[in-house]
Amino acid sequence: MKKIRRLPLSDIFFGIISFSASFLVLTLIFSTIFVLYDESSLAIHRFGIINFILTEDWNPVKEIFGAAAPLYGTLVTTVLSLLFAIPVALGIAIFLSEVSPHLLKTPVGIAIEMLAAIPSIIYGMWGLFTLAPIMADYIEPALQNTLGQIPIIGKLFEGTPQGIDLFTASVVLSIMIIPFIASIARDSLNLTPNLMKESAYALGATKWDVVKDVMIPYAKLGIYGGIVLALGRALGETMAVAFVLGNRHEISASLFDAAATITVTLANEFTEADSDVYLSSLFYLALILFVMSFIILAVAKFFLLRAERGYSR
Repeated sequence: MKKIRRLPLSDIFFGIISFSASFLVLTLIFSTIFVLYDESSLAIHRFGIINFILTEDWNPVKEIFGAAAPLYGTLVTTVLSLLFAIPVALGIAIFLSEVSPHLLKTPVGIAIEMLAAIPSIIYGMWGLFTLAPIMADYIEPALQNTLGQIPIIGKLFEGTPQGIDLFTASVVLSIMIIPFIASIARDSLNLTPNLMKESAYALGATKWDVVKDVMIPYAKLGIYGGIVLALGRALGETMAVAFVLGNRHEISASLFDAAATITVTLANEFTEADSDVYLSSLFYLALILFVMSFIILAVAKFFLLRAERGYSR
């Protein structure tokens, strides 16, 4: 009869620690959902789900609350910030990995990584006192005089430029997430084997051909991962957006109007909630943000894993 091999105590201890850490993550997630649902149950039973999501009114005096305006602001600022940040971040990553002189790679790379370490409230103060006046005096009027004259697109640039609006908030948010995409994309591009690049150059490819046809396809999974990470940061950002958004609970087609996001609403109004329904509605917003972030990131992760399987085949 063969002897059963026993695992060393170190392996057993390591397995227990690993399992406990993994179980702790699941416990934190489900406990967060439970607390948010329990605290928002009053608003859920009073307003329902569909009615709360589609209602634009937010009136604490009459105790009428709806999440449509904060949801709209959250989605618009997130999408716009990604549209602004992705091309710039990829340009930075390509420059650092293939174009930049050797003397510039280290200082520029460190500068990009330092942007990720700046507290969000600093971005907000810079956006309020520096960027917002520039937007109101120069950039937004220029956009109105050019893109604003186009029949359909022009509706996005209507109104009086004040610099405290969706457009400025999206620009500040894009500056915040650029370092995340750029750093991960740069590291992914640097993993491209030199043999592949040298082979392309030997066949007569230009530097742009090597970047476009060799490096980006090889590093695309890492680039997608950086974008997903930046998406999660953009969805949950609070202080930087709060300074330059305006906290206006109305849906407007113009990017030059003040608006509100879920995080900004929670930060500005949580201490002012003087009734049970008001407080429960704020928890309801937090629950919606949690579920929305989970769904968006899960979908992004699904497509990332699907692309990874296709790439491996």
